[in-house]
Amino acid sequence: MTVRATKRSAGLLLFRHTEDGLEVLLGHMGGPLWAKKDAGAWTVPKGEYEPDEPALEAARREFREELGLAPPDGEAVALGEVVQRNGKIVTAWAVEGDLDPEAIVPGTFTMEWPPRSGRRQEFPELDRVEWFAPDRARAVIVTAQAAFLDRLAEHSG
Repeated sequence: MTVRATKRSAGLLLFRHTEDGLEVLLGHMGGPLWAKKDAGAWTVPKGEYEPDEPALEAARREFREELGLAPPDGEAVALGEVVQRNGKIVTAWAVEGDLDPEAIVPGTFTMEWPPRSGRRQEFPELDRVEWFAPDRARAVIVTAQAAFLDRLAEHSG
């Protein structure tokens, strides 16, 4: 019997206050599998980490890797964990800050595409990022991660 370790990811949910209210920064997952999807295709910028790495350090590292920008220095507010449908445990922190979505330089990953073609192609981890009002964010974020929006609202309320 093979026991597989549960994959863990950590990320930062950037938020800002505007004249129109609270906004959060989400990234659209890159690659051909997500290209034509909107609902459920947006995520907190995050990535996997090893058990010996502190989760908050991993979240800050992954923010830099995913967006190509330094994470903001503000207070990190713990938003807890969620378990996604694929079994991955995601831990997130909210950090107040601002950035221009046009300034990102996304990290990349390589996969065989098209399937069974033997060709390997490189794709961005996140093909774009956008600021969303909470209601719009809820409509597009990975289902389990919507709990982070609720927890942020409780903190900001």
